[in-house]
Amino acid sequence: MRVVGLGTLVLVSALATRFFAGESPLDPGFEAFYNNDYDGALAYFEGQVKAHPDDPDQHNHVAQTILYRELFRNGSLESQLVTGNNAFLRRSKVVISEGNRQEFADSINVSLSLCEGKLKTNEDDLKARYQLGAAHALRSTYFFLVEKSWTEALREAAAARKAQERVLELDPGYIDARLTIGVYQYMVASLPFYMRAVGFLSGFHGDRAGGLQQVESVARDGVSNRYDAEIVLAILYRREHEPAKAIPLLRHLAQRFPGNYLFLFEQVQMYSDMGDKASALRVLDQIERLQASQAPGYAALAPEKVDYVAGNLYFWYRDYDLALARLQEACRRTEVLDLNTAVLSWLRLGQVNDILQDRNKAVAAYGEAIRTAPNSEVAAEAKHYLSSPYRRAAK
Repeated sequence: MRVVGLGTLVLVSALATRFFAGESPLDPGFEAFYNNDYDGALAYFEGQVKAHPDDPDQHNHVAQTILYRELFRNGSLESQLVTGNNAFLRRSKVVISEGNRQEFADSINVSLSLCEGKLKTNEDDLKARYQLGAAHALRSTYFFLVEKSWTEALREAAAARKAQERVLELDPGYIDARLTIGVYQYMVASLPFYMRAVGFLSGFHGDRAGGLQQVESVARDGVSNRYDAEIVLAILYRREHEPAKAIPLLRHLAQRFPGNYLFLFEQVQMYSDMGDKASALRVLDQIERLQASQAPGYAALAPEKVDYVAGNLYFWYRDYDLALARLQEACRRTEVLDLNTAVLSWLRLGQVNDILQDRNKAVAAYGEAIRTAPNSEVAAEAKHYLSSPYRRAAK
């Protein structure tokens, strides 16, 4: 069960060789899942539930696919979700239909019930204990991103950690269990003090370095969770301001799952973080070629999404005329964009217009950002710029 929920060039190359020696086989459901074909993945996993109704794994897979399909539609799978100063605490709720909420909850509840039944019969049932931890981890992700309920999310995360720690007590070689533990260690260490003080954490303060090491071990030696570990590790390297370490991981993932354009978008972000504008533009050109050729996975990619990524890149490199042109294209049809990209496109367009001293157009763009996602942190930032024009510090 997968539980996805992010030095020197010589060192990075050595790590890459160790991480990528050999490939883990995938069933058709996860082949579709990692290539952003969530509808195809869901159809497969729902078929597996019908064929194996007493297998908690299959119910977990359905719940995971429902959740990540909605995160993808909302634009919530980019690394900005967990980079910066606790950005994952400030994000707006992910919008999920009532039907999807119910199906997610039902699938998790069935999984938990099946696991608990198996553990009553045999409390050392390794597979049931692992599946129990996976179900709690998925529910933790749901509470964090959908309900924005920190207490419930942390409670579920603590339950997931305890389940996987028990797995490792039973079998120290069960390397995949270390992913949940590592993410938990890192996450808790990254939380503000007032959130670490809640009672059920029982004095657990987390360990950023230790958590990274746990995730690295799964990316290197894991079986079912290896790809998830590579994705998480790339994100965490960016959060740790080490994007150079993330590049080999993202290259591998893009090669392994060519229909998932997010891995190329992430490379653009990482190269930009490194100050390597030429490489960022090279990957952006690759994305546009794949889009133009209607390559698998790219046919549904809105050109406006690419325009936003390009405009944002030019913005950070202070190429404001180029940024303006691309952002204007992105904002022509924001209705085809995910909510996150749409609101950011308007905000960035407003900022560029302020820099270029076109105040009327800047105010209009900020107004659109507010109308697009009125309860978001981006809208709150846009409201500030309505009264105080955006100014960017000198290099």
